[in-house]
Amino acid sequence: MALPATIYRVVIDLADLDRGCYARLETTAARHPSETAERLVTRLLAYALCYHEELGFTKGICAGDEPDLWSREADGRVLEWIEVGLPDADRLRKASRHAGRVVLVASGSGLRRWLEQHQAKLASVPNLTILALDAEFIGRLAASLERAINWSLTVTEGTLYLTRGGETLEAPLHLIQGER
Repeated sequence: MALPATIYRVVIDLADLDRGCYARLETTAARHPSETAERLVTRLLAYALCYHEELGFTKGICAGDEPDLWSREADGRVLEWIEVGLPDADRLRKASRHAGRVVLVASGSGLRRWLEQHQAKLASVPNLTILALDAEFIGRLAASLERAINWSLTVTEGTLYLTRGGETLEAPLHLIQGER
């Protein structure tokens, strides 16, 4: 018998000064049994960093042909395709041919090596944005992950300030490629 997904209730008070986006994000997120806490945290941060009203979570890991987040037109065409982690570069190139915009929120211990291997060939993809998050920052958030997540996230001048439970964490948001 398969293990069920774990459901997280999420509230993020977002003040993204860099994009002029201010919102209270209230959502639920399902964590597949095979998904790490770090990946879930990265998905939630990607949701906040790319937030607009049409953006939504997909089936994610359960559906290999879908991104982690996306926005679509009424006819089903993909406007924005958002991946997290360190996906295959060919997957990003293929998505760029079918979506108006592709965003990768990259994080993980292998980020530097992934960039060395793939950044040059992805540089020619005009509608691709690559943002990088510090793995240590993600790890600290994942280490104390609770089922009820309540964050206050401020983004200004390329820096994230995330407050949870009275503690504020700070991390750079690296724009590797494209426009934020």
